[in-house]
Amino acid sequence: MAAVVGIDSSTQSCKVVVVDAATGQVLTRGSAPHPDGTSVDPRSWLTALRAAWAEAGVASRDDLVGVSVGGQQHGMVAVDRHGEPVFDALLWNDVRSEPQARRMLEDHGAQWWMEWVGMSPVPAMTLSKLAWLRENEPSAAERVARVMLPHDWLTLQLCGEFVTDRSDASGTGYFDAAHGSYRPELLRKYFGAVPELPRVLAADEAAGTLCPQWGGGDGVVVGPGSGDNAAAALGLGLGEGEVVVSVGTSGTVFACSPEPPRDPTGVTAGFADATGRFLPLLCTLNAARVMTSTAQLLGADLDEFTRLASAGDADAGGLTLLPYFDGERTPNLPRATGRLEGMTRASLTRENLARAAVLSVANSLADCLDVLRGVDVAVHRVLLIGGGAKSEALCGVLPDTLGMPVTVPRSDEYVALGAARQAAWVATGAFPEWPRAVSRELHPAERGDAARAFRERYGAARTRLESELG
Repeated sequence: MAAVVGIDSSTQSCKVVVVDAATGQVLTRGSAPHPDGTSVDPRSWLTALRAAWAEAGVASRDDLVGVSVGGQQHGMVAVDRHGEPVFDALLWNDVRSEPQARRMLEDHGAQWWMEWVGMSPVPAMTLSKLAWLRENEPSAAERVARVMLPHDWLTLQLCGEFVTDRSDASGTGYFDAAHGSYRPELLRKYFGAVPELPRVLAADEAAGTLCPQWGGGDGVVVGPGSGDNAAAALGLGLGEGEVVVSVGTSGTVFACSPEPPRDPTGVTAGFADATGRFLPLLCTLNAARVMTSTAQLLGADLDEFTRLASAGDADAGGLTLLPYFDGERTPNLPRATGRLEGMTRASLTRENLARAAVLSVANSLADCLDVLRGVDVAVHRVLLIGGGAKSEALCGVLPDTLGMPVTVPRSDEYVALGAARQAAWVATGAFPEWPRAVSRELHPAERGDAARAFRERYGAARTRLESELG
């Protein structure tokens, strides 16, 4: 038997899975937490990887043939000529670079950016974070010799090679995935210099071989890695017409497409996927944490929160919550805060507030799905993954809110599985045809009046907030 290792280095933790390369069966697992916050020392990711690697028993195996990393997108990892970080890594959900992103958009407009790099400027992207570093930490900016992404940092530690892949490079703001090339002039303009950038590998191209200190035998190839959403798509074996709704720290809605999306508004990111195609994607900053924060406010554990949400009025009794607790990316409202409307003595109950929180997350995701349809992305099937797929409250309202059935694949670490699939592809030269296991199918109710009523109120409240924030 040949085995491969898939790594998911996410915002909250590092997960390692050892997988049978032929069948996709998970053999062992390990995990370790990451520090909380929107900026962290990237060396903490290496510490977590070592702990998860040890828990999964990787070093003692003699059947490994490949390893690959799926990592959180966008994060800015800037190092000096000795390879030491000059500043904490700014993560995707760090919005301090909102002024820089706004100026970039004012300079050229969304359509120009979409044509040049496939995404419109947002605080999440690496380029805006580098611009922030230049303006706010000039001494650190002057010491930058190399810039990379979180998964590139870990690949470098695993095999000593400074490389990346199309999927993650496409979220930097200075890489054109449609033409497969960097845009150094954008770095020169907004960062004032062009640091060394990682070589962009093909989807099935080896980055190098695993360094001896990691164990696992000789000649273990290391794949190019990918961004976390591209890895999840790979883990699911996503096909055209299928859309993934992933609910975790963030909410993401993405599909697989042979062509980059043409969204002149810039709302849809034209990311590359991990197979050579494209991954039109929309992201929300607020997802599962909206429900956990509301549960904490109500003094309820998650089981009690689910009971409360299920017992609330179908339309939350007229309560409408906008879930922009941490600002928002879709819609692009980094300065927004949450908003609760429709409060009366009758409506403001624990049950209705819990249900409004769940409905708000579902409607935020429905907004993203509507945008995808608007740029001619086929939407024939919805797959629900992530921690939110385990929420009975969310599963209970999502089909009615989206107006279509929802398939829930078996709960698993799809980012890590996607990384493992890439590792097997690179190691064997053949794309692994692993089966997809489905947990259940969710269907809309015959009458969705309550869901439609909440959606109308939600849309109106969002429009008012957008108008206020300009």
